[in-house]
Amino acid sequence: MRTKYVPAAIALAVAAALTLTACGGSDDKAKSPVTDVSADTSNKPGTVLDRPFTKPDFVLTDTQGKKFDFRERTKGRPTLIYFGYTHCPDVCPLTMGNIAVAKKQLPKADQDKLQVVFVTTDPERDTPESLGKWLKALDPAFIGLTGDFPTIQAGARSIGIGIDPATKDKDGKVVSMHGAQVIAFSPKTDQGYVLYGDTTTAEDYTKDLPKIILGENP
Repeated sequence: MRTKYVPAAIALAVAAALTLTACGGSDDKAKSPVTDVSADTSNKPGTVLDRPFTKPDFVLTDTQGKKFDFRERTKGRPTLIYFGYTHCPDVCPLTMGNIAVAKKQLPKADQDKLQVVFVTTDPERDTPESLGKWLKALDPAFIGLTGDFPTIQAGARSIGIGIDPATKDKDGKVVSMHGAQVIAFSPKTDQGYVLYGDTTTAEDYTKDLPKIILGENP
């Protein structure tokens, strides 16, 4: 897979003006690319950052109702993080499904090493119980986190992902605007060094995950 190297400063600047995905609504923005860290994104699902993101320092609640210190619990583990919500009809289940398919292609030992974390952008509706049920259908080992929205939003922004509070559209449907990037954290440095967009396929993840497990550039 071809990769591109993007300075973290540029990635953060772009994040400030991020095009967000409108999940669950009829807004035309839902059809737009989620993020564009440079002008050339064709055929490059993985973006290797030359200055990786520091791992978010937040404590949220897992699907068992217990506190989950993200930085501490994922320390030294290859980790993928994604921000979305369970009522999303398209991007979120597709992204998590693609990761689940790719993960199953790994040797069992590597599957056990990889942590996949889904953080809700709609904490008012995504309770630990409902979040756990949704993720279990994809992969029982996936970690689901919820909590207060400001904490979630701040954590997302710290790694260049924009999210807005859930609102209702003109038809009364709840719309959650959120960046649909997946960030991969290296087990060697505990930093987010690879960014994947919403067009990343299961095949792309299947090719890249073995290297992510080792903390290598895909």
